[in-house]
Amino acid sequence: MTVLLDTHVFLWAISEQNGKLSRKARQLIEQPSNRLLLSAASLCKITLKIQAGKLRMPAAKEFFIAEMLHLNVETMAIVAAHVLDTLTLPAHHVDPFDRILVAQSRVEQIPLLTADPLVRKYPVETIW
Repeated sequence: MTVLLDTHVFLWAISEQNGKLSRKARQLIEQPSNRLLLSAASLCKITLKIQAGKLRMPAAKEFFIAEMLHLNVETMAIVAAHVLDTLTLPAHHVDPFDRILVAQSRVEQIPLLTADPLVRKYPVETIW
């Protein structure tokens, strides 16, 4: 199964907060046959939060590369179709990064692994 990880899901999976993951989320992440995707939008969001002092994690790209390799996570690029799809989304979420994730999930027809109740209001397949 291919799934797109919401930013918080990735962060929980690589930190001491992994207890916040649902049992189903943990199973999906730990199953080697699953394809896990992390949006470039999530990496942007993480970087901005670290630089603003709102997220306490190592500010080293090597740390995130190592964690992505450890979880066997691939990066999903943002393309024009993803950005343009955000024009059709209702205003449930004001966070542009979350809106991009929803659009990527919709355009690529990949379920989004998320605990965010606002994201789950969108017309997109979510798993938690």
